Amino acid sequence: MTEDLSPGDRAKRAAARRACDFVEDGMTLGLGTGSTAAWLVRHLGERVAHEGLRIRGVPTSRRTAELAREVGIEIVTLDEVPRLDLTIDGADEFDGALNLIKGGGGALLREKIVASASDRMIVIADASKEVARLGAFPLPVEVVPFGRHSTRRLVEECVSALDLPGDNVTLRMDGDVPFLTDEGNHILDLHLGQIGDPRPLARALGEIAGVVEHGLFLDLCDTVVMGHPDERVELREGGSGPKGRRRSVRRGRDNIFSDLDE
Repeated sequence: MTEDLSPGDRAKRAAARRACDFVEDGMTLGLGTGSTAAWLVRHLGERVAHEGLRIRGVPTSRRTAELAREVGIEIVTLDEVPRLDLTIDGADEFDGALNLIKGGGGALLREKIVASASDRMIVIADASKEVARLGAFPLPVEVVPFGRHSTRRLVEECVSALDLPGDNVTLRMDGDVPFLTDEGNHILDLHLGQIGDPRPLARALGEIAGVVEHGLFLDLCDTVVMGHPDERVELREGGSGPKGRRRSVRRGRDNIFSDLDE
């Protein structure tokens, strides 16, 4: 019941409930990971049980897959359904351009693969996740265990070269041992404080051998559904720009190189 929930949980529940309105019968969905996404999965399960909603879900983590099965959502893999109608997921931060930091739950690699395979991405979040600039939340970077110390050094050099406010890089731990993702990788958390322009950082991290993926989700989110403790909900819509061009290329052209000079 509402009175048993914390203000944060009331906000997350309100956002998740509103996001369910975007789900239509017959859709194949990407199902995110984290506490806010868990509310979404529960609400979708209620619709499956009470309305006969027919949906299939591609979960982004084992935790999400287990919950989805519990509430009666059919689970499929991305290999079985290479295109998704919609992904709904949480975020650790989002800015005015709907750029995101994700990966606080450790599922950023699967989350980015699923989001990239979707026609649309909706983020559900409470109001505390909205920021003027990304970076207060530590940026997760997933790295392979082999050569982890060397990769960490290269990441530290990358951060230093970009002259970001903070340069502390820590290995995420699970008790006394390094945290392991569902893919068996480790996570470095970059405590940067503020990221003025996330694009150069995203490019630089992507070029480092040993880095599997980073938690900067740029040009992927279309809409943010933001909940408040009083259960009000606001929508933040993405505008035109690189994201819109990328989506239109993927959806509408048989040859994505057709606009290049010969």
